[in-house]
Amino acid sequence: MLRLYTKQIMEINLPDLSLVVLIGASSSGKSTFARTHFLPTEIVSSDYCRAVIANDENNQNATADAFELLHFIVGKRLKRGLLTVVDATSLKPGDRKHYIELARQYHVLPIAIVFDMPERLLKDRHHARPDRDFAESVINRQLKNLREHTRNLDREGFRYVHFLKSPDAVAATTISRTPAWNNRQSDFGPFDIIGDVHGCHAELTELITALGYDVSGPVFVPPAGRRLVFVGDLVDRGPNSVAVLRLVMDLVKQGIALVVPGNHDDKLKRYLWGKKVSLNHGLAETVAELEAQPPEFVEEVKLFLDSLVSHYVLDEGRLVVAHAGLREEMHGRASGAVRAFCLYGETTGETDEYGLPVRLNWAANYKGRAMIVYGHTPVPEAEWLNNTIDIDTGCCFGGKLTALRYPERALVSIPAKREYAESRRPFLPETPAESGLVGMTAQQTLDDLLDIQDVTGRRTITTTYVPPITLREEDGIAALEVMSRFAINPKWLLYLPPTMSPVETAPLPDFLEHPAEAFAYYRKQGVRRVICEEKHMGSRAVVIVGQTDAVAQTRFGLADAAPGVVYTRTGRRFFTNPAVETAFLYKLRAALDATDFWAKHRTDWVCLDAELMPWSAKAQELIQRQYAAVGSSATAALADTLAALNQTANRSEDMAAKISGLTTQIGDYATAIGQYRAAYRQYCREVNGIDGLVLAPFHLLATEGRVHTNQPHAWHLAQIADFCAADPAFLLATPYREVDLDDADSQQIALDWWLSLTNAGGEGMVVKPPDFMARSGKGNLIQPAIKCRGREYLRIIYGPDYDRPDHLSQLKQRNVGQKRALALREFALGLEALDRFAAREPLRRIHECVIGVLGLESEPVDPRL
Repeated sequence: MLRLYTKQIMEINLPDLSLVVLIGASSSGKSTFARTHFLPTEIVSSDYCRAVIANDENNQNATADAFELLHFIVGKRLKRGLLTVVDATSLKPGDRKHYIELARQYHVLPIAIVFDMPERLLKDRHHARPDRDFAESVINRQLKNLREHTRNLDREGFRYVHFLKSPDAVAATTISRTPAWNNRQSDFGPFDIIGDVHGCHAELTELITALGYDVSGPVFVPPAGRRLVFVGDLVDRGPNSVAVLRLVMDLVKQGIALVVPGNHDDKLKRYLWGKKVSLNHGLAETVAELEAQPPEFVEEVKLFLDSLVSHYVLDEGRLVVAHAGLREEMHGRASGAVRAFCLYGETTGETDEYGLPVRLNWAANYKGRAMIVYGHTPVPEAEWLNNTIDIDTGCCFGGKLTALRYPERALVSIPAKREYAESRRPFLPETPAESGLVGMTAQQTLDDLLDIQDVTGRRTITTTYVPPITLREEDGIAALEVMSRFAINPKWLLYLPPTMSPVETAPLPDFLEHPAEAFAYYRKQGVRRVICEEKHMGSRAVVIVGQTDAVAQTRFGLADAAPGVVYTRTGRRFFTNPAVETAFLYKLRAALDATDFWAKHRTDWVCLDAELMPWSAKAQELIQRQYAAVGSSATAALADTLAALNQTANRSEDMAAKISGLTTQIGDYATAIGQYRAAYRQYCREVNGIDGLVLAPFHLLATEGRVHTNQPHAWHLAQIADFCAADPAFLLATPYREVDLDDADSQQIALDWWLSLTNAGGEGMVVKPPDFMARSGKGNLIQPAIKCRGREYLRIIYGPDYDRPDHLSQLKQRNVGQKRALALREFALGLEALDRFAAREPLRRIHECVIGVLGLESEPVDPRL
C-alpha cells in the first residue's frame, strides 16, 4: 500500500477501473469532493440509497436496507467495468469489508481517500446544516473511530490510500485517471503473436524472419505497421535463454514488441529479486547462463521482467493475450487472482499420473467477444476453441515454434532443430483410433452438445451489415421448435437464405408487378446498373458438397462420412430418400471434378444457393392438397353451374336475358380456373430418382476460408456457368441481362425479355444491384434482390381471378415495407452466419444467426408477398 498525503502530492491518480471508497466523519466534505471530481452516475451515496428506500436520506431506520441497495449497485457497476465511488462514512473495518470483497470479486483496485478534518471544523459545519439533527457527540465518536481504524487500511486490502487533512488540502487536490497498464485497446495492430519460446533462439530468429521482420542489424525493421507480441515463457528448457532475452528486450526497446510474462519468466524474476525458488524445469540452466553475463545485463533483465503486465487487451477489446489464457470477467482487470490465472491457468488442485497439475479447460466454457491467444500448455497443433487458441506448440520438446498473425488468423510455424527437453506428459497426440475422433477438432467435438441457453430468450444479434437485430423470445422458441423437430444435423446448417423482397406495386392498369418499379427503386438508391436474372420456378435449396465424403468429418465435424447435404430454406432435408440425395450430390461433384473446381478455388467443399426444379419435386403434397384440389373442384362445380345456367336460358329468351350477366360471370370464373390450372401445371412433372431433376445455382456462397459475398453477381454466375457446362441436362446456368438504368433502350430490352419469359409461363425475374452487397449514398444496406413475378404466376399466389379490375385495385393497396425490412434483416443474418463459419467460430455463434432467420420468419407478414 502507498500512504499518500496531499501536502506532498497534489494529484490523486486513479486507475480508470477502480473502486474509490471515501472515508470520513459526517460534514468532512466527502459528498462535495465527490460531486466536484466525479460524474453523478459514478457516485453511490448511502444518503441517496436511504432516500430511495425511505423517501428520507436521514432516516436511520432504513440504513440496513439502504446499504444492501448500495452494495448491489456497486457490484453491478464493477461487473460492467465502471469506476465507482462510495460516499459513506465507512469508519470501521467492518463497514469497509464488503467493498474489499466486491473489489476482489470483480478484480478491481480498491482505493481509499480519507478525510481527516479538524474537529472544530466538523462541528461548525454540522451546526450550519439544518438537515442534521443528531448531537455533537456523534461527531466526536466518528472522529475517534476514524483515527483508530484507518491506520492499517493496507492490511484490509486497499491498494492505495490518500489522506486529506485540511480544507486547503482538499481544495488543492486534483483527480486524474490513467488507463490500466493492461489496457492497450487503442493498439489496433496488426500483430504477430508468438508462442512459448523457452530459450529456442535459433527457431525464434528464423520465425521472426519468416514473418517479415529484419533483425539482422542494430535497428530492427518490422513489416509496415506490424508488431510482435510474446505470450511469455521466454526462458528455460531451451539452449539459449540469454540470447532470447537480449533479442526480445531489444525488440521491446525499439517499440516493435509487447511481452506478457509466463510462469517461467515470473519464477526467474522472483529468483533475481532474492526470493527462494526451486531451480528446476530448466531454471538452473538459465541461472547459469545469466551468471556468465555482466551484472549490468542481469540487472536489466531483472527490471525488464518486473515491468511485465499480466495480460494485454488490444484492438478495442477484440484481442486478449495472456500466457495461460483468461476468463472473460477478468479481461482488463487487475488483481492477484487475475495475475495468477494469467501465469498458471486454472487447476483442480489435483495432480495427474505424471505429477503435473490437472488443468480445468476454461476455454471450453468461454463465450466472450474477445479472441484470446495464449500458451503455457504445449499442444502438438494450434487449433481454435471458442475463439481462443493455444499457440504453445512445444518447440523445446521437439515440436515447433508458432506465431498467429492477427487479424488474419493465419498460423506460421518453424520446426524445432531438435528436442531440447523431455516433457513429463506425453507430447504426441493420441491416434484417431485412441481418441475415437477421426479428423475432428476440439471445437467440433465440443459442438456435439449444444446449450439451449445460447439460443433462447430475447436476444440482440450483432452483424457487420445492419444495426443490431432483436429476436423476440417467442420467435426464438418457434425457431427452436422447427430446428429440433425437422432440421438436418445442426453441423450442416451454416446458412439459411433470406426471404425475397417483392417489387413495389405497379401503376399500370393490367399489372400488379412490373420490372419498371424495381429499376426505379435502385435508381433512387444511387445504383446506375442492375443485373436481371431469370427467376426459376422451383424450390429454394442450399447445397453443400465436398470433394470427398471425408469432408463431412474433417470440416463439418460429423461422425459419419457423407458427400454433403441438400436442405430447404427452413433447414429441413430436401430429399426424404438418402439414396436419392447421395446420387444427386455425386452427380454435382462429378461436374465440379470435371471442371477442376476444387483446385481453382483452393477448397475441398462448396456451399451453393440454388433453385431445384421441378417445383413438384418438393411441393407435390402442397400442389395436390391446395392448388390441384381448388382447380379440380372449381372446374367440376363451374361446369355443372354453367350447364344448369344454359339449361335455364334455353327455356325462354326472357330467362336467358335475365341470367346472361351471371352466365358471363361464371364463364369468366371458369376461364380463370383454366388459367390457374395451367399456371401451376407447367411447374409439375414426373421425376424418377434424380432423373428429371434440374439444379440452377445462382450464388457460390462459400468455399474453405472464404465467403464470396465480396464478388459481384456476374462473377458468381460466371463461376457457376463454368461447372454447369459439364452437365447441362442436370445443371442450369441462370440466364441474365445487364441493364444500364440511364439508358432507356437497355431497360426496354430487359422489359421485353421479362414479358417473353412470363408470357411463356415463366415465373419472372430477379433484379439485383451488380454487387452482392450494395449500400445507398448514406451507407445503408439496400435490398440485395427484388423479385418481379409474371401475371400468370401471380394467379397461383393471389387466386384464379385476382386480375379482375376490382380485385386488382384492392391488391394494389398492399404494403411491401415490412417484407422488405424483414428481407434485409434475414439477409444480414445469413451472411453473418457464413462469415462466422468461415472464421471457424463455435457452432453456437453460427446458430445464433440461423435461429435468428428462422425466428424472423415467425413475424406476421403476408406470405403472398
